[in-house]
Amino acid sequence: MTRTALITGAAGGIGRAVAARLVADGLHVAGLDLTDPQLPGVAFHRADVTDSEQVRDAVGRAVEELGGVDVLVTCAGITEGSPLHLTTDEEWQHVLSANLGSVFRCVREVLPTMMAAGSGSVVTVGSVLHRTAAPGLPAYAAAKGAIAALTRQLAVDYGRFGISFVTLSPGWVRTPATESRLAPGEEDLVRLRESNPMRTVVDARGVAEAVAFASSPAAALLTGSELVLDAGASVVSPASLLRDTHRERMGLPPLDAR
Repeated sequence: MTRTALITGAAGGIGRAVAARLVADGLHVAGLDLTDPQLPGVAFHRADVTDSEQVRDAVGRAVEELGGVDVLVTCAGITEGSPLHLTTDEEWQHVLSANLGSVFRCVREVLPTMMAAGSGSVVTVGSVLHRTAAPGLPAYAAAKGAIAALTRQLAVDYGRFGISFVTLSPGWVRTPATESRLAPGEEDLVRLRESNPMRTVVDARGVAEAVAFASSPAAALLTGSELVLDAGASVVSPASLLRDTHRERMGLPPLDAR
C-alpha cells in the first residue's frame, strides 16, 4: 500500500526539497503553504499555519484526498527576530506562533488519523540554534528549543499508538533565502565549509535525505531523538579555527593565505 505524507512549508527551500524527495520515493504527498510549490505529484492546500481554522480545514482536505496521513513533516517557519531588549510582544508572539505554534496546530490535526491507524511518523524541523546561538534571534531560538522538547513529549505520549516522533535540527542550510544573506562572492561559502569537519555546505537535499530516513518505518526506534544536521559544525570549538597550528591539523589553509 502506498504511503502518504503531508509537508508544511512545502514551498520553502527545505519543504520543497522534502516534498520532492518523498514523491521520488513513491509516496503520495500533499503540501501546506501560502504559496503553491508547483511540484509534480504534490497536491497543494493553502493554509496560514498560524491560523488554527485554516490548518484544520487544509489538513482535513489533505487527509480526505490522501486517504490518511502516514508521515507529517513540519517544515513551516520563519527566521526573524531582534535582540531581546528591542523585541516587542507582537514580534515575540509572531515568531513563536509561526515556528512552534505551527507544529502544535498541524500535529494536533493529524494525530487522530494516525492514532486510528495505529501507526505514523512525525518529523519536526528544529534548528541547531537552540544548542548554539546566533545574534539577535531570541524568539527563534526559544521556539526551536521548544520544538525539540515538544517532540520528546509527544514520543512519550503517543508511542503506544505506534507513532514515532523525531526532530531534525539543521545548521545553516543553503537555500535561496539563506543565500540572500551571504556577502557577494565566495568568501562566506568558504568560511562555512571550513567551519565543519566535513568541509561542506549543507543543502536542502541533504536535509531531505535525512527526512526520508527519519520518517521511514526503519527509523521507528529513533523516536524521541533529535538529529543534528550541520556536518559537525556545532562540535568544533571556534577557537580551534583561529590558530594556524590547529588549522594545519584540520587540513585548513593558514588564515593569512586567504
